[in-house]
Amino acid sequence: MRLQIIQAGEEVLRVPARALTREEILSDKTRELIEHMRETMRHAPGVGLAAPQVGISLQLAVIEDRPEYHKRLTSEQLAERERRPIPFHVIINPRVVSSEGAHLDFFEGCLSVSGYSAMVSRARSVTVEYLDEFGETKRVDAVGWYARILQHEIDHLAGILYVDRMEARTLTTLENMERWWKDVSPSEVQSRLKVRAQR
Repeated sequence: MRLQIIQAGEEVLRVPARALTREEILSDKTRELIEHMRETMRHAPGVGLAAPQVGISLQLAVIEDRPEYHKRLTSEQLAERERRPIPFHVIINPRVVSSEGAHLDFFEGCLSVSGYSAMVSRARSVTVEYLDEFGETKRVDAVGWYARILQHEIDHLAGILYVDRMEARTLTTLENMERWWKDVSPSEVQSRLKVRAQR
């Protein structure tokens, strides 16, 4: 069953979500929620979906970056973003335990801020600890686009949207993103916008 993805302005997107107990994680209700979220994310389509985005204030998110989502990017863009396919998995009660290296700026979108994109600075590398859907403790060292997805979804669980972290002058509709910025490097985008700001 596909769930409704709620949009910015709904209170549930702006409050910290509640952690799940082990009993809740192993329940049929949570298993069913995960399956519905997977279907909803794939239909959207998106690379991540947090429970607050479907109106449920729990620290649970699903993540998957499918190979077919990469077809619209050049090999250079994929390399620049360090973007590779990520198999479907669930993160529950996650926390970033370390963040290392440079922060990188790339355009980012969100299923709960439909129709828009903006540049967001994120750590290139993060280590995240979480529980999987079986209540088992996991630890992942993520780099590149996977690190960005994790940071984006964990933000959702804290009541934070990417618009809170975006470089405001880069906010664009998806239509204009495709028209003007799709093939422009992040540094060139910033350079052009800074020049225009000084005119």
